[in-house]
Amino acid sequence: MSDLPQADKISGLPHPNETQRLFGHEAPRAQVLEAINGDRVHHAWMLTGPKGIGKATLAYHIARFLLAQDPPSGSLFGTPPHVTSLDVPPDHSVVSRIRAESEPGLCVLRRPLDEKTGKLKTVITVDTVRELRKFFSLSAGGNGRRIVIVDCIDDMNANAANALLKVLEEPPQDAVLLLVTHQPSRILPTIRSRCRTLPCAPLSPQDLQRAFEAALPDHAFDPGLIALAEGSVGQAAELSLTEGVKTYGAIVDMCRTLPHFDRVKLLKLANSVGRGTEGKFDQILNLLDIFIARLARVAVSPTGAYEAAGGEKEVLLRLCPDQNASRLWADTQLELSQRARQGKTANLDPSSLILDMGLRIEETASKILR
Repeated sequence: MSDLPQADKISGLPHPNETQRLFGHEAPRAQVLEAINGDRVHHAWMLTGPKGIGKATLAYHIARFLLAQDPPSGSLFGTPPHVTSLDVPPDHSVVSRIRAESEPGLCVLRRPLDEKTGKLKTVITVDTVRELRKFFSLSAGGNGRRIVIVDCIDDMNANAANALLKVLEEPPQDAVLLLVTHQPSRILPTIRSRCRTLPCAPLSPQDLQRAFEAALPDHAFDPGLIALAEGSVGQAAELSLTEGVKTYGAIVDMCRTLPHFDRVKLLKLANSVGRGTEGKFDQILNLLDIFIARLARVAVSPTGAYEAAGGEKEVLLRLCPDQNASRLWADTQLELSQRARQGKTANLDPSSLILDMGLRIEETASKILR
């Protein structure tokens, strides 16, 4: 694998093409196996679901299996055997070539590197999609199949999306396109209509923990990740590697004294960010949003067995005792999300923005607990 930045790799986790074991996603796997066994493999599949739940890993599992299969026309001995798993032996040559990014039957489209800046481009450009012409013009090797993975199609600009649409309208023979998307509603309807959808759900708590421990064997799985990561192993990894669970615990602890914050704790949280700490700033904004969202839901949908921090449930129930409080917190969440976006766009001081958000949280708490 290259040491250059890759748009389709979540920081801290192995690349999806290196992940041999897939956790969860039984339903989409069953759909693909049914299509394979019925010799009805669609030319385009759209893998949908939240970011970080394993959609790209599933795409690579499908790609490995299809490229390692016997030729689609069948074997010399009649009907191909019924298959019950997408797993391919780890020592198979296709597995090795895909991991080394040297498999001639696979083309991966992702945001490219800008050679001038050394950073990733913000979009998948039309030039990147046009590389498919060269890919499909080459003689097909192996079993004749050619697989394209787009990770993710959300990153395509308008021209790139239109170029991909032309491929979907007239797909080459034995080509299969696997399109990963976190926001399918934003994809062109003409693209969606030409794909078979594979809905991928967030991982169950058990699968989330197993996937986390397989990807990060040297890191302990904090039970708080079950509530905070919402079934995304990518989110769980990011929180674990950046002490996100600890930061969330500090937010919960800070809110114990509402309707009045402990000013020392609020200032400590605000002063933990500043110019040049965008990652930490984004994390705090995200964790504040999660906390208020959990507040807004607790009166109508209790947190159940999974707390994101010690004593969290007690704090949530005190601050949100009824449905009227739920509505107030929901309105506050929407307002603070807008403030955060506007503040980042205007390049406001991160510490000041967090302090301002804290004062708004105090206002809502005062209305509820007066």
